[in-house]
Amino acid sequence: MASLRTSAIICSVRQHGEHGAVVRALTPQNGLMAGYVRGARSRTMRPILIPSNIVQADYRARTEDQLASMTAELQQSRGPYLGEPLASAALDWVTALTAAILPEEQSYPQLHSALTALLDAICGAPSAKGWAVALARYELLLLSELGFGLSLDICTATGNAEDLIYISPKSGAAVSREAGQIYKEKLLPLPAFLNSPDQPQWDDILDGLKVTGFFLRRHFFADHRNDVMAARSVLVDRLKRVVA
Repeated sequence: MASLRTSAIICSVRQHGEHGAVVRALTPQNGLMAGYVRGARSRTMRPILIPSNIVQADYRARTEDQLASMTAELQQSRGPYLGEPLASAALDWVTALTAAILPEEQSYPQLHSALTALLDAICGAPSAKGWAVALARYELLLLSELGFGLSLDICTATGNAEDLIYISPKSGAAVSREAGQIYKEKLLPLPAFLNSPDQPQWDDILDGLKVTGFFLRRHFFADHRNDVMAARSVLVDRLKRVVA
């Protein structure tokens, strides 16, 4: 990549040196891109480089191995939502998650579209229930796109597609009520909306987030990066307070 101009969703900003930052942003066709932004901590750039903002990004690199320099022009600001505790926690989590687990410069157009829609929902839905379902489905899509998709269509024990209410924590596959009866204390719940267009109640939404959180932690955050999952814990705690 000698140069690239593209729309991008800011996902993470990490201080680098006295004034600059390494910024990771999700682009429609080129996936997650990293670039060095000079003056990132300036009064002008700080409001632009907010995770979840959409920018017009220019990347330039002299060689393939060099970290590209990046400039950014604001296209859409989500700064006004940072003062809302629930929306802010959701924006923090989904962008941090995306930056933490996606490999760089691999195209994920479906994820870009899904993240764009999710961010719009977080900022535009009249209530958290309007976007919490989309959040669980986005996490499920991330798992699938990175090779850890759950198999929720048929029972792993019987091959039947009826009465699927559990998920095996070992295989990530669905288990029917009858087949899972003996082991139900060790199984995860399978809320119907994870593999259907159903509009669930809050208990099902929280169960769905329990499932996706379990597999995200297992596959991506079993090491020192638990600080990323801490942002998710903050979000889920706030969602539970909304339900209570």
